[in-house]
Amino acid sequence: MSFDQWLAFCAFAAISSITPGPNNMMILASGLNHGLVRSLPHLAGIVLGFAFMVLGVGLGLHAVFTTVPVLQTVLKYAGAAYLLWLAWRLARAQPMATDSGGASTSRPMTFLGAAAFQWINPKGWVMAVSAVTTYLPAAFGLADAAALAVVFGLVGGPCVAAWAVFGVGMRRVLQNPRSVRVFNLVAAGLLVLSLYPILFSQ
Repeated sequence: MSFDQWLAFCAFAAISSITPGPNNMMILASGLNHGLVRSLPHLAGIVLGFAFMVLGVGLGLHAVFTTVPVLQTVLKYAGAAYLLWLAWRLARAQPMATDSGGASTSRPMTFLGAAAFQWINPKGWVMAVSAVTTYLPAAFGLADAAALAVVFGLVGGPCVAAWAVFGVGMRRVLQNPRSVRVFNLVAAGLLVLSLYPILFSQ
């Protein structure tokens, strides 16, 4: 890839990473409900899990969907079901419940949970396949795919982190538990709305 192609890819990685989607809605809610430090494993799981997905797609996973199209349909509906479950959990979350020491009693998503979620995140698959098919040259090797994955992680990581920081900022404003409850319900609703393009796109 030429320098201009890398610049174009970095712009794609930044725009696709910072636009709203399941990952960003969940890390925003995590920043609000758990704070930045406790959300770091969730954030790391998103960034590293997605970078590993890009590498896997670059090594040929996208060809599997071309060969067996039904797998894409299964993935779409499995991801939709999981997103509905996450939205239900978020809607029922107790806003910033704390124990006697002031620590939150609810638990944020773990590193492994966030990394595993990338594999059933429909937006993640679209981003990964688009990156590989658009920006890698026709005759690319392992090093090219690995470089694409690393750069996507380096560019996309701060974009996703910005949502967590925004959530922390909202936490300072939304001191009233009822306000946090309303936020959780709105975030859950946005997760459900994100299913529309997933389920009804051609």
